[in-house]
Amino acid sequence: MCRVLFLIFFLACAIVINAPQAHSENIITGSGCSISNVGYLADFAKEYEKRTGVKVLVRGGGSILGLDDLSGGKVDFAASCRARTAGDPEDIQFIQVAWDALVFIVHKSNPLNSISLDEVRAIYAGKITNWKELKGRDEPIKLLISDPRKGLSGIESSAKEMIFGGKEIVKESIKSSNLVSVASTGIAEQMILKIPEGFVISGFTSARKRDVKILKVGGVSPDKKNISSGKYKLRRPLFILVPQKPKPEVKQFMDFVLSKEGQKLISSYGTVSLLDVK
Repeated sequence: MCRVLFLIFFLACAIVINAPQAHSENIITGSGCSISNVGYLADFAKEYEKRTGVKVLVRGGGSILGLDDLSGGKVDFAASCRARTAGDPEDIQFIQVAWDALVFIVHKSNPLNSISLDEVRAIYAGKITNWKELKGRDEPIKLLISDPRKGLSGIESSAKEMIFGGKEIVKESIKSSNLVSVASTGIAEQMILKIPEGFVISGFTSARKRDVKILKVGGVSPDKKNISSGKYKLRRPLFILVPQKPKPEVKQFMDFVLSKEGQKLISSYGTVSLLDVK
């Protein structure tokens, strides 16, 4: 009887020793830039899991949230659509993985098809307040702005440098009734689906997947070809952020993202990859 009990105990121990550890070593997590997440990262994560068995769990929330999550050890990597700025942690790497472009989106019912950067500046300065001033309908322009609790969102940071000459966007110049502040650009993109008079600065990578109208700028369409060639002028980088010493699973993931195969995969989703820009 004792021998039987010993054998059962021995087999039980062997099973425990050889059992996988709930796949904890096969999961990496990320958060951050909604534009990246919607545009390519969620699809890329699914394909990576198919190929490697490593589950990549990603969520949006904005570049600031992703940076905070990574700094606080809540995630293994973060997506960002803004470059490093003063005050960002020195122990985090900003690695460019793709390209995006600032775009201007409106409700599909808006008759406007093209806009100039001077007109965008005038809208944000409170000088143009009604769509009829742009040959649209007679209704007030409602601005939807990504406004995180601290710092500049990826979109706001890029717009500051590329559109407003390095100056802060002065929200006080816009009537409060015409301004809607939201936590992330992803939320703004979704809201404009139900706001016919809305106007949003967003990113091509995610906006192209929404049921919205993307305006031409000076007559130039922000499509993948024009962004890749530089004909469309508002191109900007997309980053993945990792610790200076990422865990092995994260390093392997980043190696694949930056590989020729990984870049071709990103391009296949309609995002402008590093290989697309000559």
